[in-house]
Amino acid sequence: MNRNLWLLALCQGLLLTNNVVFIAINGLVGLALAPQGWLATLPVTGYVVGSALSTLPVAHLQARVGRKRSFQIGLVVGALSAALCAYAAATQDFWLLVVATLVAGFYAANGSLYRFAGPELVAPAFRERAISLVLAGGIVGAFAGPNLASATRSLLPVPFAGAYLALVAVALLSLAALSLIRFEAHVAPPPGASSGRPLAQIARQPVFIVAVAASALGYGVMNLLMAATPIAMAQCSHPFESAALVLEWHVLGMFVPSFFTGHLIRRFGELPVMAVGALLNFACVAVALSGVDLMQFLSALFLLGVGWNFLYTGGTTLLTSAYRPEEKNKAQGAMDFCVFSTMALSSFASGALITTRGWAWLNVGSLMPLALVSAALAWLALQRRRQFSAPDATSRSDR
Repeated sequence: MNRNLWLLALCQGLLLTNNVVFIAINGLVGLALAPQGWLATLPVTGYVVGSALSTLPVAHLQARVGRKRSFQIGLVVGALSAALCAYAAATQDFWLLVVATLVAGFYAANGSLYRFAGPELVAPAFRERAISLVLAGGIVGAFAGPNLASATRSLLPVPFAGAYLALVAVALLSLAALSLIRFEAHVAPPPGASSGRPLAQIARQPVFIVAVAASALGYGVMNLLMAATPIAMAQCSHPFESAALVLEWHVLGMFVPSFFTGHLIRRFGELPVMAVGALLNFACVAVALSGVDLMQFLSALFLLGVGWNFLYTGGTTLLTSAYRPEEKNKAQGAMDFCVFSTMALSSFASGALITTRGWAWLNVGSLMPLALVSAALAWLALQRRRQFSAPDATSRSDR
C-alpha cells in the first residue's frame, strides 16, 4: 500500500465528487429546462450514454498510450465538458446540456478504470485490498459532492451554473494529483502481437458472465434509484439541502465499506460478499416502500450504497480471474460497456418512472434486476460446486 495508490484513491474521490454533483443537480436542471417533464433525467442519461460509448475507445487508447496518458486526456475532457455544462445552464439550453454531459462521459469511462489500475501499483497479494482502497477514495466524493453542490448552486445568478464551474476546478485538481503517480512504464504492443483470446471466448466463461451481470445490474439498480432521489424528494416537499444530505449518506454507504470489503472477499470469497450485497439492495427497496420521510429516504439510500459496494467490488475482483494480462484492456472495456449501457437505460427509465408512476413503482421495478443478480450468483456457486465435486467423484470411482 503505497503513495501512488493513495494518490489514485484521491483521483477516484474527485471523480466521485464530479459524479455526485452531476447526480444532485442534473435532474433538477433538466426538470427546469426540459420541454417535457419525463425528459428531466436526460442529462443524467447523457452522462452514462457518453460513458458507455467511450468504454471501448478508452480501452484502445489505454492499450496504445498507457494508463497515465489516457487518464490525463480524460481529465482534460472532463474540465472542458463541465465548462460547457455551465454555459448551457447559463443560456438555458437543454439540448446543449445533454450534449455536454454526453461528452463528460469520456472522463467517466477513463475514471472507471482507476479501480483496475490500483492492483498494478501493488504486489499481487494485495490485489483485493488495492481495488477496495481505490474505491474507498469515493468517500471524498461523499462529503465534497453534496456540499459543493449546495455551496455553489447559487454562486451565479443562474441556478447551478456555479456548481458546474466548480467541477472544472475539481478536474484540474485531479489532473495535478494524477501527474504525481508513477505507473508502470507503458510498452505499446508491436504490430501483429497477440492480444490473447477473442473477446467472445473470454465472455463465454461463467465467471465473466456473472461478474459483468452482477456489476451491471447492481449499478443499474443503484443508478435507477439514486438519479430519481432528488426529484422524488422535491415532489415530497423536502428541501434541496435534505436531498444533498441523503446523497451524502448514500455515497458514504457506497465507499466506507471499501476499507474492509477487500478483507471480506479475501476471507469469504467474492460470491458470499456479493450475495450479501444483493440482500442489502432488497432491504433498501423494503425501506423505500415503507414511506417518504427524510429518514426513510436516508436509510434506503444508505443500504443501497452498501449493497452496491459489495456487488461492484466483488464483481470487479471476480472479473480479474477471467482474463490474462494481455487481455485486460478488452475484458475491462467490455465490462464497463455493459455497466454504462445498463446505467444509461436505468437513468432514462428513472426520469420516466419518477415523473409518471412515482417513487413506489420505481422501487417495485427494481426488484426484477435484483432477482436476476441473485439467480446469477446462485448459478455460479452451483457451477463451482460441481467443478470441485467432480474430481472427488472421479477419484472415488477409480478406487
